Amino acid sequence: MKRSGTADLPLHYGKVPPWLYERMSILGLSIIEVILMDYDKDEVLRRLADPFWFQSFGAVLGMDWHSSGITTSVMGALKRSINPNSQTLGIYICGGKGKFSKDTPLELMQIADKTGLNGNELVKASKLSAKVDNTAIHDGYQLYLHNFILADNGNWSVVQQGMHESDGTARRYHWHSENIVSFVEEPHTGINGISRGKILNLTDDKAKQTRKGILDISHTDSIKIMSDFSRLILPAHHDVKASDVDLKRLGALLYVTREQQPQNFEDLLLLEGVGPRTMQSLALVSEVIHGTPARFTDPARFSFAHGGKDGHPFPVPTQIYDESIDILKKGIEKSKLGNSDKLKTLNKLHQIVTATEKDFTPNFDIQEVIEEERQTSWKYGGKTVFGDAPKPSNPKAIQLSLF
Repeated sequence: MKRSGTADLPLHYGKVPPWLYERMSILGLSIIEVILMDYDKDEVLRRLADPFWFQSFGAVLGMDWHSSGITTSVMGALKRSINPNSQTLGIYICGGKGKFSKDTPLELMQIADKTGLNGNELVKASKLSAKVDNTAIHDGYQLYLHNFILADNGNWSVVQQGMHESDGTARRYHWHSENIVSFVEEPHTGINGISRGKILNLTDDKAKQTRKGILDISHTDSIKIMSDFSRLILPAHHDVKASDVDLKRLGALLYVTREQQPQNFEDLLLLEGVGPRTMQSLALVSEVIHGTPARFTDPARFSFAHGGKDGHPFPVPTQIYDESIDILKKGIEKSKLGNSDKLKTLNKLHQIVTATEKDFTPNFDIQEVIEEERQTSWKYGGKTVFGDAPKPSNPKAIQLSLF
């Protein structure tokens, strides 16, 4: 079975401001549409079932790069934008947070009536995935969010999250139907959450004898159980530090988008006129679409696309965000009409950045990059949950050297 690992998620409260939520819905839908065009529905499910990619995706959308709020906000935004287009896309999102999670069985049965899928089996899968994470794994986390993502070919993923009963930290669990042999035989693609030390996990391979004893007592047959997970540790600090980012990858991206303009790359001429700051965002958006799983081990790097709603690493540059959306949407529209050149150009941008990484030696201070973004944020309509980014009264002169 696939093991995508675990990640620690500090719990964040508060609501996503409307100006960001609206953009998250539009950009999130556009990214999913391009993945569907260039790959397929199953690839969308695989991405959502990967906790590393999911966290990176949320960071690109402008959420706080390391917090539990990514789960609720990303899934809410996707459900809002995808479901009205489900018949065209072939993707449905059910459930949600709190009381909305209880609507999942009814929503699945309604979708089954439209698609001819086996609704009873889908409801069973939804309930069992929640039951395992709430009951079979005694880690102190109680589920409060459950989303069931379904493709019209019958394949599915689950993204669900629990809160720890004592300290309010969160843990996110990922499931994927292509990995399921049994709901108690290595069922997860990943579990995200704060490491609590030793826990009682009745689905762990080391608990096999314990399970066998329980099953013997209840006069049932023994069952194989899942193995342990690797872990992605997301720190409690809110700010982005050099240790949170692959500096070689970030440096190569900044070098290509700031130093090497499109006119220097024949393959990028369709992006002529796009400013360096927008190119920076587009390169990270393209990586979320086309990057391989190994490229999402540092979700903090993807916050350099559109910042974060709390101002970490810098305020959300709404004008740049809107340009990213506009370029992606126009590329999608033209692709539907048979001209996929612009979307191919975005893929080429990702390839150029990746190729540049091979011989790139990082020689820059990430805090200088962040400070530069903060000082110029007001020029790009920078916003946080606290309001508009102010124009610095005494701007500092920053000469950023990338090589």
